[in-house]
Amino acid sequence: MWLLWVLLLSLLSAVSGGADSKAVTTSLTTKWADTPLLLEARYDTALFSSINTDQAYYDLIVKKAGALLSSVQVNMLKFALSLRAYSATVYSFQQIASNEPPPSSCSAFFSVHGEKTCDEEGLATLLKSAPERRKPYLFKGDHKYPGSNPDAPVVILYGEFGKPDFQRLHQVISSKVNEGLATYVLRHYLANPSGKKVYLSGYGVELAIKSQEYKAKDDTQVQEAEVNATVIGENDPVDEVQGFLFGKLKKHLVESTNDMAPLKVWQMQDLSFQTAARILAAPAVEALTVMKDLSQNFPTKARSLTKTVVNSEIRKEIGENQKFFKGTLGLQPGDSALFINGLHIDLDTQDIFSVFEVLRSEARVMEGLRSLHIDTPYIHDILKLNVQPSDSDYAVDIRNSAISWINNLETDHRYSSWPYNVQELLRPTFPGVIRQIRKNFHNLPTQENAAELLSVAEMFYANNIPLRIGLVFVVSDEDDIDGMQDAGVALVRAYNYISDEVDSQSAFEAVISMFNRVPIGGKLSVGDVVKVLEKRFPYVEVSSVLGADSSYDSNRKEGRAYYQQTGVGPLPVVMYNGIPYQREQLDPDELETVTMQKILETTSFYQRAVYLGELATDHDVVDFIMNQPNVVPRINPRVLSTSRTYLDLSDTNNFFVDDYARFSTLDTKEKSTAVANSMNYMTKKDDGYIRPVTFWVVGDFDKPSGRQLLYDAIRHMKTSNNVRLGMINNPSAAPSAEMSRLARAIWAAMQTQSANNAKNFITKLAKEETAAALEMGVDIGEFAVGGMDVSLFKDAYEGPKFDFLLSHAAYCRDVLKLKKGQNAVISNGRIIGPLEEKEVFNQDDFLLLESIILKTSGERIKSKVQQFGIEEDRASDLVMKVDALLSSQPKGEARVEYDFADDRYSAVKIRPKEGDVYFDVVAVVDPVTRDAQKLAPLLLVLKQLVNVNLRVFMNCQSKLSEIPLKSFYRHVLEPEVAFQADGSFSPGPMARFLDMPQSPLFTLNLNTPESWMVESVHTRYDLDNIYLEEVENIVAAEYELEHLLLEGHCFDVSSGQPPRGLQFTLGTASEPVIMDTIVMANLGYFQLKANPGAWILKMRKGRSDDIYKIYSHEGTDSPAESDDIIVVLNNFKSRIIKVKVQKKPDKFNEELLSDATEENDAGFWKSLARGFTGGGKPEELKQEKDDVINIFSVASGHLYERFLRIMMLSVLKNTKTPVKFWFLKNYLSPTFKEFIPHMAKQYGFQYELVQYKWPRWLHQQTEKQRIIWGYKILFLDVLFPLAVDKILFVDADQIVRTDLKELRDFDLEGAPYGYTPFCESRKEMDGYRFWKSGYWASHLAGRRYHISALYVVDLKKFRKIAAGDRLRGQYQGLSQDPNSLSNLDQDLPNNMIHQVPIKSLPQEWLWCETWCDDSTKRSAKTIDLCNNPMTKEPKLQAAVRIVAEWTDYDQEIKRLQTRVQERVNHTKKTEL
Repeated sequence: MWLLWVLLLSLLSAVSGGADSKAVTTSLTTKWADTPLLLEARYDTALFSSINTDQAYYDLIVKKAGALLSSVQVNMLKFALSLRAYSATVYSFQQIASNEPPPSSCSAFFSVHGEKTCDEEGLATLLKSAPERRKPYLFKGDHKYPGSNPDAPVVILYGEFGKPDFQRLHQVISSKVNEGLATYVLRHYLANPSGKKVYLSGYGVELAIKSQEYKAKDDTQVQEAEVNATVIGENDPVDEVQGFLFGKLKKHLVESTNDMAPLKVWQMQDLSFQTAARILAAPAVEALTVMKDLSQNFPTKARSLTKTVVNSEIRKEIGENQKFFKGTLGLQPGDSALFINGLHIDLDTQDIFSVFEVLRSEARVMEGLRSLHIDTPYIHDILKLNVQPSDSDYAVDIRNSAISWINNLETDHRYSSWPYNVQELLRPTFPGVIRQIRKNFHNLPTQENAAELLSVAEMFYANNIPLRIGLVFVVSDEDDIDGMQDAGVALVRAYNYISDEVDSQSAFEAVISMFNRVPIGGKLSVGDVVKVLEKRFPYVEVSSVLGADSSYDSNRKEGRAYYQQTGVGPLPVVMYNGIPYQREQLDPDELETVTMQKILETTSFYQRAVYLGELATDHDVVDFIMNQPNVVPRINPRVLSTSRTYLDLSDTNNFFVDDYARFSTLDTKEKSTAVANSMNYMTKKDDGYIRPVTFWVVGDFDKPSGRQLLYDAIRHMKTSNNVRLGMINNPSAAPSAEMSRLARAIWAAMQTQSANNAKNFITKLAKEETAAALEMGVDIGEFAVGGMDVSLFKDAYEGPKFDFLLSHAAYCRDVLKLKKGQNAVISNGRIIGPLEEKEVFNQDDFLLLESIILKTSGERIKSKVQQFGIEEDRASDLVMKVDALLSSQPKGEARVEYDFADDRYSAVKIRPKEGDVYFDVVAVVDPVTRDAQKLAPLLLVLKQLVNVNLRVFMNCQSKLSEIPLKSFYRHVLEPEVAFQADGSFSPGPMARFLDMPQSPLFTLNLNTPESWMVESVHTRYDLDNIYLEEVENIVAAEYELEHLLLEGHCFDVSSGQPPRGLQFTLGTASEPVIMDTIVMANLGYFQLKANPGAWILKMRKGRSDDIYKIYSHEGTDSPAESDDIIVVLNNFKSRIIKVKVQKKPDKFNEELLSDATEENDAGFWKSLARGFTGGGKPEELKQEKDDVINIFSVASGHLYERFLRIMMLSVLKNTKTPVKFWFLKNYLSPTFKEFIPHMAKQYGFQYELVQYKWPRWLHQQTEKQRIIWGYKILFLDVLFPLAVDKILFVDADQIVRTDLKELRDFDLEGAPYGYTPFCESRKEMDGYRFWKSGYWASHLAGRRYHISALYVVDLKKFRKIAAGDRLRGQYQGLSQDPNSLSNLDQDLPNNMIHQVPIKSLPQEWLWCETWCDDSTKRSAKTIDLCNNPMTKEPKLQAAVRIVAEWTDYDQEIKRLQTRVQERVNHTKKTEL
């Protein structure tokens, strides 16, 4: 009997493949062939001979990896292999190899500077001749063999790990590397790719319930597809056991749970809380599974949930928590959020691949902290420290005689009417008003050299902006220099002369006049200075003012000295209160805006200071500003740069540098730890104090530059007790006793003397005179300082071993990547260097470095480490190591601190395993939202993947008025690769909807990461209208990842505006144009479709590349200055690049989108004829361009595709002009795409499938119908090539009765598009004409409301007036409100009628029975099958009744379909 119950229970929970069970499955594969898991795991092993099953192969990979990785990392690897996260990486190398292209009959080959071979002899020959050829371009993701000689020729080995050919060639090339003859780069290459595809996961599938108000189902019978029943994944049903008829019982149980009867409004009100209560009542280990089941199958669960009782504690606690969510996280009831270790994961924008990256980098940091022996509870405390470099603006001191101030608000007469009291700052004013007070609050020194910047300064001055302006002249500082020969010197002397004779304002005006004489792009000449001087002072002897012995030469040398001393970077420089502006803010328009912004921001800082009494009227304001903590003596861009590299110090070992033989065998991380273990430090005082700043000075201390760096570091260290200083030697030549006197002396002193004596002795050694004396042969003992144990020192100094020097030299070469003798500074693990030969890095720079560390990380980490209670030297070491680890993390958002109100009743809690490192995961969710459908499976996978401390807080909404989830949902995600019983891979991850209710009509949608473009490839069923009652057992939908998206933003540097209409192409060296796109004005956005590999981005030949050239680019894979933009797509994550372009000098006045220039670009038409066309030869192009009717249409679902084919036939039967159809590819079924080439051939038309991914920044629609409406109107300017001048949109359910050439040639009288107004002749429908009253009546103000079933667009005009950008802008504003734009494609152009005018087409262009009376039908040029809100008549029935010729057209196409099908079947038979 016990067995019986087990069977009964298993049956209730499982699903059988019985006759009553209907299912929908969805899978998504790549376009490219399967990539071996071994390459994705990237482990080199040669143990694959004894393996006979997939599972054994996989287990071996995991086992090998386990020897190198921690358990968390092994789980990450399993997850990466399950996600196939690196399949794109492996395939990208395959694409790069195909561009080589591979030599025939080689399964692995070498490429040496473009020449290829697959044997040893060939390699030797190619290496000899390599220097004559250009080095190949290497990508960021290339695998370089360790120890490769960077100066040697580059050898790229293309091959497959684990294969004999690869092993053979690998041995050949690695021996060459060891001899220093080559740089070895490995790229994966499969000579014989697999026939299978990669099954992907990390996406969601939704089955949404459709409204059946208007019947939109096709009645054509679908031939059942053959479906492998194992998809269901369950065994055969047990029909009868001991008298129980399980089949019948199961049918009853299934039907009782699939209760889809609609709920009353009062039953819905509390569903969110009731679902939460049901989840919280489950045991903690099952709660997530319950949440997943309830949210993903909500429509069938809702009725049973209405009976759940919610206890008052849950309600009360949720209410308390919601106050907290709103106050600290900005979440409303019903919103959701996910935090991993305090990092916010945005579920809308971050896909599983970016979550995986977060997990990996968090695991790295936590394991690093763990390996530094920090206990688990402290790890999360340390993680929460925000140590990222803050964008705090450092300032330099502006109290310097080098600055020539033009005005002084406190003393100049022109400001005398302004109030003087600083309390005026607290007087209320309108927002944005700049207070005029007679104090030098805002100071703007500009370092002379740019005319445009001076004119902005002049504008500030002339408009009485309360800003003190100063100039620093950075000119030649030679002694006897003649201003008549040097324009810079002439300028300074002229300025000084006019200042003395008149005043500094006149001098400033004269300087402006001088620069106004300079032509654009030219330079100031002495002549310009002389002309202005002569004009203003006709009686003066110019040479006496400007000449070599001028008496107006004060301040000339100070300018350059101040510029060099402050280190503010390349000229020109503008500073505000001593803070230099960023380069991009120096654009004249920007400068004005940014300065005004800074004045307003700083005003609030002053207001606070005055309010708190820190600043009073009798204080010197400039002194107050210069005493702020962000003011430093010198700004060094190298120190302040935010792109930083760090050493990995997160290791603990017992190795030291004095055993070189051992040291040389260590890996990078172990070497760094050994250097840290061996380091002795100098400090200001010998006291037990935790020092948060550790400097390692790297250099050759036997050379002047190394000694100077060390001397400056020691001088700084003597001023600060926060610093400890260590030294690393980087000898310029092979270590020997003569060449390393100082290095050995320093080392010996540090090893043998007390810290204070060693410090004094080394300070002495760092002076040049000491080095000179030693060079002359003076005994080193002469320089001993008082208290030193000289004999002990000498023993160490004269000892024969200098292993430490060899180790240091190897460390500098292999880890720090320095050349011999180069200098560098390492501060808390951050590498600053290599420093250039003459680069200044002085005491002020060390001060700046220290202040940055203290401000961002040092003090915070120190305060945490103090709590551990360990001795000071170890604690200082730990601060350094933790800082290097935390700061090396990529800069992200700050971690959120959360202490929730309570988690006793309203949260699911899962505790971590004791002792192990754990991830702290917090989710806030309303269990009846789309986010819950996605979050539950993600949290379940996280729980299996890593050790988690998980809390899921319920954030329910009350008083629901409609059913919150109208769809079933599956999220495809598995924590590791799955296998079948025989050890082979399971068919791959897929979404399974089992035992679905059969009465509703479903539509299937995919919810994929932003950068994926997927298309449906195999299914006989209509995925837009799935009606399970008519399906035998399974609807299997197969999708393919067609493209990965490359997105970008493009701007013109001269105007700062996007270059509307600029075109980019993407391709390879051999095929430059594979994809093309147009830049839109919204954000300069463009998108290109590609697949993994290396691609070249160019401007399209023609007007784009005639007028523009590429100025710079970022986010790409080629150096910023290179003209060829190379982009490597090698993962599934989004890729966004930025491109700046500039007009060519002779094309400044030309526009891309002008009326005059015709785009007679054959390249265009070739690209149009590419791929999808039904014929069309190049010689017909001209005629085709002039005389072709371009028709655009969209359809989704088999019924609308049937209508679409009939619409096309009706167009073709009524015209003699060539027709080209453009279809939106995104939603077409595989059946339509297969049939259309046959139809094109039969009827002689051309067609092209266009697609565009909805941009992420444009408000997303969630309902499929509304998305399709959006595509009809929002992207008209970028869907079609520029060569298409006019496009006609014709709805799929329309029948055309006239020649559409007439509509194409219709005069739009300057409007960008023409629509037909709604008919008003059928009077009985007046009650349904919504545009006659309310909002529309007042908005249209007597104009007609137009219908969007047929319109003609003049694309030239449309683009020229930026209509697309205006429509998108208006849509963005209106669509945030769910109640606006109910008919998106129609309401939007009607709403924009005042900004983008509509030309009304004559009424006969569109007749539809719903709105037009019968008498006008005779003259109708097209008939549209509008829905009838009164009768709700099904579409098919209406078509047959209203349009006489519809059935004939329908039959004609069906006959063609039958013939095509017979041909296909015949071909299949002959193949068999």
